[in-house]
Order: sequence, then structure tokens, then C-alpha cells
Amino acid sequence: MIEMRDAMRALLRHRGEDVVLATETSIYAWFDVIDDEAMDLPISTMSKGSSVALGMALAQPHRRVIVWDGDGCVLMNLGSLVTIAGKAPSNLYHIVLDNGMYAMTGGQPVPNAGDVSYTELARSAGYAKTFEFDNIEDWSTTIGKVLNEKGPVLIVMKTLPEITDWRVSPPGPV
Repeated sequence: MIEMRDAMRALLRHRGEDVVLATETSIYAWFDVIDDEAMDLPISTMSKGSSVALGMALAQPHRRVIVWDGDGCVLMNLGSLVTIAGKAPSNLYHIVLDNGMYAMTGGQPVPNAGDVSYTELARSAGYAKTFEFDNIEDWSTTIGKVLNEKGPVLIVMKTLPEITDWRVSPPGPV
């Protein structure tokens, strides 16, 4: 299992001028590890990160667009996988943080957690490439290759659970 912030720090070394969108729990983690928010956008509407990322990728075809998405968010908007695949933005990198729970609402398990294959869902929807990582070493050594693949690319990260109480601290740049 990967600690979310470690995965994000590894990405920072490769991001360049990429636009990065963070959803739900990943908002807290992403804005903890970055120094400059100029190219980053928090999406605190559950399940809409991939749709917003698609629009951004289509609007900025010469810039990589990376979205940190949650497994629960993907399940709530499965249609976005088909829509993304249909539009086929070569610059979209969709990272699914698979922790098996709805971390923003208290840690309830996502339906069928552990048995859903997000890579298979994306592959059958028509994503150009899919990857899955469950340890930081593989992610850190492969990220450069992954970000050079023609998208849309779905990357599943098996991450450690991190429950966030949004009622105490709403998501957004800190």
C-alpha cells in the first residue's frame, strides 16, 4: 500500500507545467506537498473530478492534465470513464486513489471494495493505457514512462486509508 503524499511527491519531480486537479481527500494531501498553486485546482464536488479534468484536457491539448481521483468518486460517476475514452484526450492522466472507502464522509466502505478492478473498467471503456501500483518503489521508478504514454491513461494507486473530517476542515487550498 502507498501513502498518498509519497505518491504525490514522486509526481512532483515529473510534473513540469502540468495542470493538476485534486478531488476530495486528495485535496488535503496535494496542497500539503506542493509549493506553488498556480497550476492546481481543487475539485470538492464528489465524483466530478474526472469530468472537470476531461474539459481541462480538451481545452489545453498541449498540456498534460493530471487528476487525483478517489475510488468512491469514480464509482459515483462511472459514465465519465466512457465519456473520457470516447473523447480520447491524449494528455489526460487519471489517477485513482483506491483506499476502499469514502474517506471524506467518515470511512464507509465503497461497494464491493477489493473486488472492483478500476483498470479493467477503464480498459473496457476504451482508455488507451492502464496501470496499477501498490508500492511506492514501482510508482517512483515507472512514473516517467507512464507520463509519456498517450492517453487517456488510468493509474490505480492502492493507498493507505486516510479519513478526513470535512466538517472540521472543508477541502480546498490551505
